[in-house]
Amino acid sequence: MPALHYDVAVIGLGAMGAATLYQLARRGVHAIGIDRFAPPHDQGSSHGDTRITRQAVGEGAAYVPLVIRSQQIWRELEAELDVSLFEQCGVLVMSSGEPAAPQHGIADFTRQTIALGKAYGIPHEVLNAEQIRGRFAQFAGLEDNAVGYFEPGGGYVKPERCIEAQLTLARQLGAETLTGAVVSQLQSDNGEVTISTETHTVRAGKVIVCAGMWSAELLGAPFDTLLTVCRQNLYWFKLAEPSVFPPNSPTFILAHGPGEDDNCYGFPPIAGEHSMKVACEQRAVVTTPEAVNRQVSPAESDAMFSAHLAGKVGGVTSQVLKTAVCTYTLTPDYGFIIDQHPHLENVTVVSACSGHGFKHSAAIGEALAQQCVDGKSAIDLSAFSLRRFA
Repeated sequence: MPALHYDVAVIGLGAMGAATLYQLARRGVHAIGIDRFAPPHDQGSSHGDTRITRQAVGEGAAYVPLVIRSQQIWRELEAELDVSLFEQCGVLVMSSGEPAAPQHGIADFTRQTIALGKAYGIPHEVLNAEQIRGRFAQFAGLEDNAVGYFEPGGGYVKPERCIEAQLTLARQLGAETLTGAVVSQLQSDNGEVTISTETHTVRAGKVIVCAGMWSAELLGAPFDTLLTVCRQNLYWFKLAEPSVFPPNSPTFILAHGPGEDDNCYGFPPIAGEHSMKVACEQRAVVTTPEAVNRQVSPAESDAMFSAHLAGKVGGVTSQVLKTAVCTYTLTPDYGFIIDQHPHLENVTVVSACSGHGFKHSAAIGEALAQQCVDGKSAIDLSAFSLRRFA
């Protein structure tokens, strides 16, 4: 079969890939997106109905411009397609207990979030335990020394809808997609990149790899030693009756002990679902794309409720109505990698997002398209360079 030729090829059409393909198509670039499944799908990291978005990103100042721009893009997409993508219900980041639990390598995540909110002039309130309990009855179990950061401009985005919206517009604008195609090899020569799959050969002037947990195997060194894949469980616990959740309850992040595993995050009940989605982050159990266990056991559900909800988050029962599994692809410092491949010319790598990438993805896609077309991006991406691991 003769090779297909494009200006840019995007490998992986999850959060980052869908956004990048859309932004390339907006700029008239002859582009193709390739995915081993048919996105949006539930085999990677970009699913689960809801993902938290917050402007004061405790993981670091470099992320703040990305999430602010991404929220603007979600609104633009909503207006263009008449769909709901971003629910601005607010976000509440809390630490309960001393010392505060570290998160994403940050010793005091809540206070760093507060500091970034102040530094960037992001509207927010700093709340003590009594104030939190008085406004949000579901957190009546907070310790007296708890501190909270409430950001009314935060909330959650809907990952499957966001991906579908961007891919729909990308196709309408002339981009092509090749799904059900597993990329087996990348090869750079003579200023062009050859992409091999079982059924097609694609050649492109530039390639952007957004392959998530499949990145290490595809990209080789140094990614095969830098990236770690961890299985993550998502739970939907049945609501208690009567409900204690006030109207317009926020998404939340709660650090409730001194250990790195003493934290969880969750979402307000969605009308008609009679459940609350909650999850935590684990980095101890490492897996591979082929070995991911997609089933959540009753013992895991019981442990989740016991460790993170009982006595800490009210308004839910221990009965699980639904579960799902996703993966985090982690770097050693939990930061992103957005950089040129050190050994493959004209290949840009966008991985790994270390579990906090979706809220930034729309702006990252725009920045990558700007780099392809204009040679530079409006938002500085230098903080995500590979050089920091040298």
